[in-house]
Amino acid sequence: MKFADPKNDMAFKKIFGDEHHKEVLISFLNAILDFQDEQTIVEVTLVNPYQVPKIEALKETILDIKATNQKGEQFIVEMQKNDQGDFAKRSLYYTAKAYVNQMDGGDNYQQLEKVYFIGILDFKMFENQNCVSRHLILNQETQTQDLADFEFCFVELPKFKKDLNELENRFERWLYFLKYASSFDLIPAELSTDPQIEQAFQALLMFGWSKQEMDVYDYMCLQEGSRLDQLRTAEQKGMKQGMKQGIEQGIEQVAVQLLDILDDQTLAEKTGLNLTWVQELRKAHNHNESS
Repeated sequence: MKFADPKNDMAFKKIFGDEHHKEVLISFLNAILDFQDEQTIVEVTLVNPYQVPKIEALKETILDIKATNQKGEQFIVEMQKNDQGDFAKRSLYYTAKAYVNQMDGGDNYQQLEKVYFIGILDFKMFENQNCVSRHLILNQETQTQDLADFEFCFVELPKFKKDLNELENRFERWLYFLKYASSFDLIPAELSTDPQIEQAFQALLMFGWSKQEMDVYDYMCLQEGSRLDQLRTAEQKGMKQGMKQGIEQGIEQVAVQLLDILDDQTLAEKTGLNLTWVQELRKAHNHNESS
C-alpha cells in the first residue's frame, strides 16, 4: 500500500473535508484544540466540503477546511507547507473575514460567534520550542480574556520530535500521522487502534483514488518540488553573494590596517583594490583620525 502525504493540500482536504466522514474532523479538532467536557465538539457542518479541484483553477482555489459546530462557532483549518512570510497576516485576515461574514445585514452583533483558526505548518514560524502555540486576545494588565471571539492555534510539525512508541494521547497521534503517514506501507499498530486516524489513513490510500485526484495530487507535488528548487537556488545565490561581500569587507578591513605602513600604489597592488578607492579610503581615514 502507498499512502499519500497528508500535508499535500488536496490530500489534507480529502481527509478532513469529507461529508461522509465528519467524525474524522471532529476527532482532529477536539484533539488539536484540547476540547473537553462542555467544549467538546459533537457535530460539525462543513461550509466547503471536499470536491476534487480542477488543475487550471488551483491558483484561485484555497483548499482549507471551514466548519461550524453545534454551537455555531466557526473553525478554519489550513495546511501550509512553505513559509511564504505572510502566514500570520493571512490567518488574521481569514479569521476577521469569517467573523464579519456572519453578519447578514443590520447591526445585530450579538449573533456573531467565535472563530477558531488552526494552522498546520510544515515549517517553524515562532521562536519558542513548543510544537503547538495558542494565541488569544488578553487584557495586558489582568491577563483575562475579555475579548474571547478569536482564537488562533498553530502547530509547527518540524518541532514535533516524538517517536511512534512515545505517543501518549490522541493529539500526539494526530501530529505523528500528519508528519509521517506517507512514510508507511502499512498502518502502524500504535495508530490503528484509533478509528478516526485509521479512517484518515484509508483516505490516503491512492489506489482507491480517481484519475482526477491522482492528476491533481501529482501536479501539486511537482509544483511543490519546483518551489523548493527555486528556494534552494535563491539560497545558494544569497550564500555566494554573502561570501563575496564578506571577502570584500575583509580585504577592506585589512587595507585600513595597512594604511600607515604602505603607500597607496603598493596597497592597491597587494590587496587588488582600485587605486582611486584606496586614495579615498586614506582621505576618509585621515579625516576620522583628525576629528
